[in-house]
Amino acid sequence: MALMITDECINCDVCEPECPNEAISQGEEIYQIDPNKCTECVGHYDTPQCVEVCPVDCIPKNPDVAESEDQLWGKYEKLTGNKRP
Repeated sequence: MALMITDECINCDVCEPECPNEAISQGEEIYQIDPNKCTECVGHYDTPQCVEVCPVDCIPKNPDVAESEDQLWGKYEKLTGNKRP
């Protein structure tokens, strides 16, 4: 499941540089996460780094983008060219 940023975002700029897939970008009002690039940091880290650094806890799982761990690994492989260890 990809992550999403809610309207509680305060535009603090800490999440964007933490994303290894460059899935986070500035939207019209708040940051947004591209679900096609978000792997919840699978393949890079044990936990989603944007969630770890967010000071207002506004990055939940996106209920509209349900993905299994295998699907997240597949997306990681496609985005990075690396194979699942």
